[in-house]
Amino acid sequence: MEIKEHMEVIGADGAHVGTVDKVEGGRIKLTKKDSGEGAHKGHHHFIDKGLIVGVEGNKVRLSANGNVAVTMEEER
Repeated sequence: MEIKEHMEVIGADGAHVGTVDKVEGGRIKLTKKDSGEGAHKGHHHFIDKGLIVGVEGNKVRLSANGNVAVTMEEER
Protein backbone atom coordinates (compact mmCIF):
# COMPACT_ATOMS: atom_id res chain seq x y z
CA MET A 1 0.00 0.00 0.00
CA GLU A 2 1.81 3.08 -1.24
CA ILE A 3 0.61 6.53 -0.24
CA LYS A 4 1.82 9.37 -2.44
CA GLU A 5 1.68 13.16 -2.44
CA HIS A 6 -1.56 14.73 -3.70
CA MET A 7 -3.70 11.62 -3.15
CA GLU A 8 -7.19 12.37 -1.86
CA VAL A 9 -8.02 11.10 1.63
CA ILE A 10 -11.64 10.02 2.14
CA GLY A 11 -13.47 8.84 5.23
CA ALA A 12 -15.48 5.64 5.58
CA ASP A 13 -18.54 7.80 4.86
CA GLY A 14 -17.03 8.87 1.52
CA ALA A 15 -16.45 12.44 2.75
CA HIS A 16 -13.38 14.32 1.53
CA VAL A 17 -10.97 14.59 4.46
CA GLY A 18 -7.97 16.18 2.77
CA THR A 19 -5.08 15.84 0.38
CA VAL A 20 -1.81 14.10 1.22
CA ASP A 21 1.11 16.49 1.69
CA LYS A 22 3.51 13.77 2.84
CA VAL A 23 3.88 10.77 5.10
CA GLU A 24 5.75 11.44 8.34
CA GLY A 25 6.44 8.38 10.45
CA GLY A 26 3.14 6.76 11.36
CA ARG A 27 1.00 9.66 10.15
CA ILE A 28 -0.22 11.26 6.97
CA LYS A 29 0.27 15.02 6.90
CA LEU A 30 -2.49 16.82 4.98
CA THR A 31 -1.98 19.98 2.94
CA LYS A 32 -2.76 23.30 4.64
CA LYS A 33 -5.36 24.14 1.99
CA ASP A 34 -7.57 21.45 3.57
CA SER A 35 -7.20 22.90 7.06
CA GLY A 36 -10.59 24.61 7.16
CA GLU A 37 -11.47 27.90 8.77
CA GLY A 38 -11.28 29.46 12.22
CA ALA A 39 -8.83 27.87 14.66
CA HIS A 40 -7.94 25.21 12.11
CA LYS A 41 -6.91 27.63 9.35
CA GLY A 42 -3.25 27.50 8.40
CA HIS A 43 -2.43 24.41 10.46
CA HIS A 44 -1.48 21.02 9.15
CA HIS A 45 -3.76 18.17 10.05
CA PHE A 46 -2.59 14.61 10.55
CA ILE A 47 -4.17 11.21 10.15
CA ASP A 48 -2.84 8.16 11.95
CA LYS A 49 -1.85 5.46 9.47
CA GLY A 50 -3.71 2.95 11.64
CA LEU A 51 -6.96 4.40 10.28
CA ILE A 52 -6.11 3.51 6.67
CA VAL A 53 -7.99 0.53 5.27
CA GLY A 54 -6.71 0.77 1.73
CA VAL A 55 -5.62 2.71 -1.30
CA GLU A 56 -7.94 2.67 -4.32
CA GLY A 57 -6.52 4.38 -7.36
CA ASN A 58 -5.66 7.92 -6.24
CA LYS A 59 -7.67 7.76 -3.00
CA VAL A 60 -6.70 6.76 0.52
CA ARG A 61 -9.71 5.23 2.29
CA LEU A 62 -10.05 5.43 6.07
CA SER A 63 -11.89 3.22 8.56
CA ALA A 64 -13.30 6.28 10.37
CA ASN A 65 -15.75 8.87 9.12
CA GLY A 66 -14.11 12.03 7.86
CA ASN A 67 -15.24 14.26 10.71
CA VAL A 68 -13.47 12.15 13.38
CA ALA A 69 -10.34 11.03 11.53
CA VAL A 70 -8.34 14.27 11.68
CA THR A 71 -6.17 15.54 14.51
CA MET A 72 -4.99 19.14 14.50
CA GLU A 73 -1.39 19.99 15.31
CA GLU A 74 0.48 23.20 14.82
CA GLU A 75 3.49 23.18 12.57
CA ARG A 76 6.68 22.90 14.59
